[in-house]
Amino acid sequence: MVNLTPLLPELFLFCWALVVLASDLFSKRRSASLPGYLSLAGLVITGFLLIPAHDAYLWGGMFVSDPFAVFFKIIFLGAAFMAIGSSFGLAGRMTHHRGEYFTLILFSTVGMMFLASAKELITLYVGLELTTIPLYVLAAYTKSSRASTEAGLKYMIIGAVSSAVLLYGLSIIYGLTGTTFLQQITINLSIYWLSYGELGPAFSIALMAILAGLAFKLALVPFHMWAPDVYEGSPTPVTAFLSVGSKAAGLAAIVRIFVGAFIAFATPVMAPRDWGSTLAVLAAITMIVGNIVAIRQTNIKRMLAYSSIAQAGYIMVGVVAASNLGVSAISFYVFSYMFANMGAFAIVAIIAERTGSEQIADLAGFSKSSPVLAGLMAIFILSLAGIPPLAGFLAKYYVFAAAVQAGYTWLVVLALLTSVIAYYYYANVIRMMYLSADPNPHHIVPSFPAGLVLALAGIGVILFGLMPEPILKLAIAAASSFVF
Repeated sequence: MVNLTPLLPELFLFCWALVVLASDLFSKRRSASLPGYLSLAGLVITGFLLIPAHDAYLWGGMFVSDPFAVFFKIIFLGAAFMAIGSSFGLAGRMTHHRGEYFTLILFSTVGMMFLASAKELITLYVGLELTTIPLYVLAAYTKSSRASTEAGLKYMIIGAVSSAVLLYGLSIIYGLTGTTFLQQITINLSIYWLSYGELGPAFSIALMAILAGLAFKLALVPFHMWAPDVYEGSPTPVTAFLSVGSKAAGLAAIVRIFVGAFIAFATPVMAPRDWGSTLAVLAAITMIVGNIVAIRQTNIKRMLAYSSIAQAGYIMVGVVAASNLGVSAISFYVFSYMFANMGAFAIVAIIAERTGSEQIADLAGFSKSSPVLAGLMAIFILSLAGIPPLAGFLAKYYVFAAAVQAGYTWLVVLALLTSVIAYYYYANVIRMMYLSADPNPHHIVPSFPAGLVLALAGIGVILFGLMPEPILKLAIAAASSFVF
């Protein structure tokens, strides 16, 4: 008899998503908020179900509930909670398919959770597809908007290509090692290397294909071309979920494969199969391009899109360290990034719902008409910039410390220089809110769900910047899931 307790959170959330869909159907779609509140309740219950789900294996190790998986599942649930809480205004304007909208977010979250627990290539790939396929639909959910339709189409086409490239790389690894289990891949590669001293070009091709496929998911340069248009055209809560949940899922996949299975190939000694140096170059290019192009953006969603690209570069600085400190640092980084980015996008959604504009220039005088929202936006922006004592500062500090410890000092110097560039476009948003006159003031009061999201995001950014120890302990435990 198989013990499905480790899979209980995923099973529950999947079934709860069906309940949300049915509730909207049987209520004859009269209530715009019922499926939303049910979805929030389901996410909270799923979070409680994670508590006993530690250090358990299923199906011979294909699915594992270790501290790393649990930590990232908390991030996925938090991102979904805040995305749904920001969606009540959007759902209120929908005349059809409200239940389907919330259900798709829950299905995507189940895929993310499944992916984080995967220690086998096929399981990981299935989790990745369950994550992304609902997001294709969500990106194009505002069918009356040409930009949204374009976003969904671009995301689907490029996402399908990246999945094919990833699958090609995974198939080569299976051909070389004869297994799809990550731990056994490490053993078989080690035996082959010790026996023959050479793996041949096929392994290099596999590494590059897998890295390229996952780089698309994380929007690393030069695989980022889809992100600005998709982020701008998608409904704003979906954009927020893409920028945090989808990115965290891609990161979990990279860590599982490269740190979990290919850790021996993280150093220049293994050239030309050194994925650490390759990823360091991608991180450097991503930080440079993301921050420089963000300066020219006038649409705040596009600006945050390029900011998100740059943030992915900073996260990769921790991944290339391929160490205990590196994994714990990127785990803490993604956790703190969730609060700042979801909070910023929640405010953008609230403003766009009231004013119909997503232009940075239309934030002029926002501090006078809506001082609380302006203050929260400033806090989120400053955390993204890495200003102390907010959580974003500590996140960057730990990531940079891990890279220096691993010998990537040049990458940290570059990251610091690009952070200075980022201050310009982040400060421009604050300048517009506080130093520009507003010709058409709008006093904006968020709904209860949106206000709850903003409160959670604001508390998280400040609290975990001042008292990071509880989350750092969880992040360190997450890193202990890997052998270095």
